Amino acid sequence: MSQPNYTRVSEFVIVGFPSLQPEYFVLVAWLFFFLYVTTAVGNLLLVVMFTLERSLHEPMYIIMVSLALSDIGFATVALPKLIARYWWNDGSLGFHTCFFQMHMIHYFGSLNSLILLTMALDRYLAICFPLRYPTMMTNQTMAGLTLFCWGIAHIFPGISTINFSLMPFCGPNKIIQAFCTTMSLKSLVCVDTSRQYSLAFAVAMFILYVPLAFIIFSYICIVISVLRMAKGQVRMKTFSTCATQGCIISIYYIPRFFVYVTPFIPNLTMTPDKSIATTVFYSLFPPVINPFIYCLRTKEIKQIFRRWLQKRKGVMPTNLRGHCDYFYV
Repeated sequence: MSQPNYTRVSEFVIVGFPSLQPEYFVLVAWLFFFLYVTTAVGNLLLVVMFTLERSLHEPMYIIMVSLALSDIGFATVALPKLIARYWWNDGSLGFHTCFFQMHMIHYFGSLNSLILLTMALDRYLAICFPLRYPTMMTNQTMAGLTLFCWGIAHIFPGISTINFSLMPFCGPNKIIQAFCTTMSLKSLVCVDTSRQYSLAFAVAMFILYVPLAFIIFSYICIVISVLRMAKGQVRMKTFSTCATQGCIISIYYIPRFFVYVTPFIPNLTMTPDKSIATTVFYSLFPPVINPFIYCLRTKEIKQIFRRWLQKRKGVMPTNLRGHCDYFYV
């Protein structure tokens, strides 16, 4: 039996929000531009500070710099084309460029999940095993874990990228999404993609929610340890930080779950605009505020900022204390 003769799509077009009126395009472009600049500047500031200050060369800051670089990478892959779509009405992406963006979007999503897992492991060891922590989690150990995360995160999205790049795309070529993703390209394939999508869904659930299970476990252990050992103000600060970080983790994981499972639940539907808004929210909101939640609230970084300001004013700074208590901020 002869195979169908498909005309291969040479480019895709990012549509973005399908119901958005043209008079709001420039406003939306400025919003995404502001998000990109804020994400890049806030996270780059942490990277520069880590490079210049030897006192920050500790395992916890290695994780934070890794998260900052990942957030910068995600924003750089996702936002420029979206900004161009609304600023200059240029949403076109070449065939291979779209798949590269798709791979990198899912890559940084997987990487962030692994980084959050590593961060939870570091917190768990520091709080629950404080005496053994310095020997268990050295700079070399954390650097090795970080490099492992950056490498292995390519494997899982790579499977979906290769599978979908081999599928026939014969038109239409308009992507009803803010960027190229597996879900947005699935509807443009000319053949049945249920097997490929089920595989991509299973991989996404594994890379997202196995780390989440350990993160929840680590929080439970930390809360129990703090209730046993800490008292008064230390306990309140720990719970405050735990609640703040828990909100960010919830924003990262919970909306993703609803977006991913919607196609599998018959009575659960989501309009394209709501789906895109949800995707943009859980993708771009954490990178914007991560520097403030994980970094700029820690005591040592605030002391470094204070010292830099004192130097500019010609005031002699006080000595910094080296510590590893970023959970108590």
